[in-house]
Amino acid sequence: MQNPDRGQVTEIVGKVYLVGAGPGDPGLLTIKGKVLLESADVVIYDALVSPEIIAIISPHAEKIDAGKRMGRHSLLQNETTELLIAKAREQAVVVRLKGGDPFIFGRGGEEMEDIIAAGIPVEVVPGVTSGIAAPAYAGIPLTHRNYSSSVIFVTGHEMAGKYRPGVNWSAIAHSAETIVVYMGVHNLDRITHELITAGLADDTPIALVRWGTTPAQQVLIASLATVVDRVETEKFSAPSIAVIGNVVRLHEILGGALT
Repeated sequence: MQNPDRGQVTEIVGKVYLVGAGPGDPGLLTIKGKVLLESADVVIYDALVSPEIIAIISPHAEKIDAGKRMGRHSLLQNETTELLIAKAREQAVVVRLKGGDPFIFGRGGEEMEDIIAAGIPVEVVPGVTSGIAAPAYAGIPLTHRNYSSSVIFVTGHEMAGKYRPGVNWSAIAHSAETIVVYMGVHNLDRITHELITAGLADDTPIALVRWGTTPAQQVLIASLATVVDRVETEKFSAPSIAVIGNVVRLHEILGGALT
């Protein structure tokens, strides 16, 4: 930017907002998130942000698809962070729009660390995470006084070279009565094997909820022993949330009331 008084170039320092878009239903986007999308100068969004939410973005904003899907990357993670920092030096309001919640398996913490290190102001706007919303729309409460008083959230897709060798599925099996697995479809064979080996009954119910909270939502109910075959037979693919535990049995009672 040119300073008309001194003829010098000055740098804009805008602000980055890490905004959770929620699980897909535009009605679950927060009011604060909606206001930011309507006033943003730049929006850098992920693959799982629904078209209905993309449509809320100001027509004057620059829209950049940074989406990541299994085997397909629009931008590498470091490229996305560098882009956020660069745009914040050009524009006032930069939104990083993430499916679900930025801090629940959304890499929001990593991005925020780098943005702070670059001296750029940053704020988090939480979103409704799919691990809670997708089961709810399928009639599966994660806790219930007669079925479960504890719940654990875990990723089924781990990064190579991460801070520890891997998820301890044996410990997970005995940590809570309800287990919610994000991004687990591609590793479902290993996950179910590990849980059964750790002592979970092979008839423990499991639900997979695909495209949760959207009109395309699909639900597959099976057991730990049968779910892999069912997924292959029915060609049930990502993006899906898995819910494991006796609360899944409530889908038969509650799920019909939600359709």
